[in-house]
Parts: sequence; structure tokens; C-alpha cells
Amino acid sequence: MIDLRLLRDTPDVVRASQRLRGDDPSLVDQALDLDQRRRAALTDFEQLRAEQKGLGKQVAKAQGEEKTELLARGKTLAEQVKAAQAESEAVAAELDQVLLRIGNVVIDGVPGGGEEDYTVLRHVGTPRDFAAELGPEFTVRDHLDLGERLGAIDTERGAKVSGARFYFLTGVGARLELALLTAAMDRALAHGFTPMITPTLVKPEVMQGTGFLGSHADEVYRLEADDLYLVGTSEVALAGYHQGEILDLGAGPQRYAGWSACYRREAGSYGKDTRGIIRVHQFHKVEMFSWTTVEDAEDEHARLLALEEEMLGLVELPYRVIDTAAGDLGSSAARKIDCEAWLPSQQRWLELTSTSNCTTYQARRLGVRERTAEGETRTVATLNGTLGTTRWIVAILENHQQADGSVRVPEGLRPYLGGLEVLTPGPAA
Repeated sequence: MIDLRLLRDTPDVVRASQRLRGDDPSLVDQALDLDQRRRAALTDFEQLRAEQKGLGKQVAKAQGEEKTELLARGKTLAEQVKAAQAESEAVAAELDQVLLRIGNVVIDGVPGGGEEDYTVLRHVGTPRDFAAELGPEFTVRDHLDLGERLGAIDTERGAKVSGARFYFLTGVGARLELALLTAAMDRALAHGFTPMITPTLVKPEVMQGTGFLGSHADEVYRLEADDLYLVGTSEVALAGYHQGEILDLGAGPQRYAGWSACYRREAGSYGKDTRGIIRVHQFHKVEMFSWTTVEDAEDEHARLLALEEEMLGLVELPYRVIDTAAGDLGSSAARKIDCEAWLPSQQRWLELTSTSNCTTYQARRLGVRERTAEGETRTVATLNGTLGTTRWIVAILENHQQADGSVRVPEGLRPYLGGLEVLTPGPAA
């Protein structure tokens, strides 16, 4: 959650961040008022409690009528202490609820506005000119057409088994996903990340701690009978991994790479990207997650982005890098950089990776701190970034398609596919 000291010391900074996000700046004033009330109630409670303790010593020494009067006063004080404690706890709980609704303070330089107000930082690679390369009569096939011809994607049977936006990856489709995610894990391992296979069901406090039960709670699947949530990213489980712990960051950031299935309800996206496997309810992903000091967070953010770009280079995709606008950030992110690959069939950019600097927002909610060289403890920073997902198959198939419906395998993935250079159409299952 938001740093309460930051809120007290620089409320205008937090209000400005709220406005950039398109969120309610009056939450800041509500929080400050509740904080003042909480502190006043706590002071009242402590004063009454001190008086109650002092009275107890007097009762022990008193006799007769004096003792009777002190006992009566003690009874009244006990009721007052109980009421003051209840008031303090009630106001504190109300304050927590308001603080949970305030998003992380965006980093200076993040563009304001909504989903379409991003800033393009750079383009890498050039989209293929299929007409010049394969002739003006060539028609670009989309990933589903290619995937069905290759016997790689089966959405019809996915819908039959599980409903809309589910699918099977079959044959070379399954192999392609395994190749992609294994390559991603190998890259993470080479860069000092610890590989993790993470749980996909987490407790409510972990889901809330990472910021996924705020304005986007309708995206999350919940198992009511067990009071557990299905994760939409292994970021959630990795964030909860060190919940309530004190970390030693003296040797540098602690870095993890989590491989997991991910689940999203895709609420509010009806009719959007319904064809194929662009926007689905279940997919696989390798996610980077770093715990680091506040001072090193921005450098770590650049490191995660560089690794994402390395993976995009491995699969030979043209892409652009964008600085996401404040209004399109999740509540935990102070800055988010996306990489979007070119999608030939739709002539648009498609998000493949995101990397977010969440500063101390998640760690404060989850109670994760570091011990400094001076022996003190303080909240750490968290960062996350996508290194490969099922969605990448969409861009790989479309960008590397050939005239006969086959697909060239990027050189970086060939070792993971037994040296296979071309995926060729085969008979339907």
C-alpha cells in the first residue's frame, strides 16, 4: 500500500499521482483525516490505559470507602478503555481500506492519460513487406489459420471441453510453447534468476498484497469453497514467497523466474480478440520477479526490460517499446514498460511483454523488509517482467509464415525443437 509517511509529508505528490492515473485524489484527504483520527483515538486509549494501570496500584493500597470509590472508578475506566480501543481499531481498519484504494505513486516522467496515451520509446526491427517478398497476390494468414493448418491449435475442441476462449495446443503447437518457455527459463537462469515452478492457487491475503483485488478484481477467478484464488501471473505467488520475512540484499537483488499456468476471466472484453489464442482464459508464462533495494529499483527495471528484448530478438520479432500511461497502470505499478510485436494479420501492435517497477507498494502490503548494513530494517522494492507466454506463438506464426502455409522456426528456438527449421502443414487431427 501507499507509504503513510509519504502521504503525510507530501500529500500533493500523491494527489497529483492520483490525478495522472485518473483516480480520485480526494482519497488522499480521506486518508489524512482518518490518520489524524486514528492517532487521536490511540492517544486517548493509551492515556486511559495508563490511568487504569495507575488506579490498579492505588486500589491495592486503599481500604474502606476509598477503596470502594476507586473500584467504582476502575469499572468506569475499564469501560472507557474498551470503548477507546474499539474506536482506535475501527478507525485504523477504515484507514487501511482507504489506503488500499490509493494506487502506487507514479514515477516522474510517466505519461498521464489512459490506454492510448502511451509514449513510444523506440522501434526495433522492421515488419516484413509480404507483398514485396511473396508477391502482391499473397494474402497474410492469421495465427489461427496457420495453427489449424499446422495441426498446432484447436480452439473448436477447446470450446467443446471448456467453453469459449479455451483451446488445445496440439502436436507442434505444444512443442512450440515448451520450446519458447524453456528458452525463456534458460535466459533467466543465465542472468542469475532462480527457476521456480509456482503454485497457481493463492490465499486472499497474498492476492490482495500484490494489488490484484482492487479495481481489477473482476479479472480474477475465485474458488469460494476453499477461499483461494487462481493467479493471473506467477508474480502473485512469487510476491507471496517472502511474505513477512526480512531479506538479506547485501549481495544484490534476489531474482526468481516463475513458470506457471495463468488464469484470467477477461471480464469486460467480450467481442475483443475472440478469434484464436490472443485473449484467453488460460495460458502459460515465465515471469521474472526481483526483490531489491529502493535505490537499485530503477536499474533493475532496465535490466528486466533488456532481458525481455533479448528474448524478442531470439525469436526474431519486430517490436516497439512503450512507456505505459499512468491511467493504464495497475494499482501496484509506479511505471510499466511494454514491448509490443507487430501483428501482420491485423496491421497493429500486440503486447507481448510488460515489466513493472512496483517500488515498495507490494512489499509494504506483504510485510517484506531488508536488514541494512546498520542493522535497521526497511521495506524493499519489487519488480516483475514477462519473459515468454503462450501469446508469443501468435506473433511467431504470423511473422514467420511462408507462401505455402509453412512457418520458419526462428534460429534461437531450433535447438529446443530438435533442430527443426520449418513447421509444415499436416493432416488435421
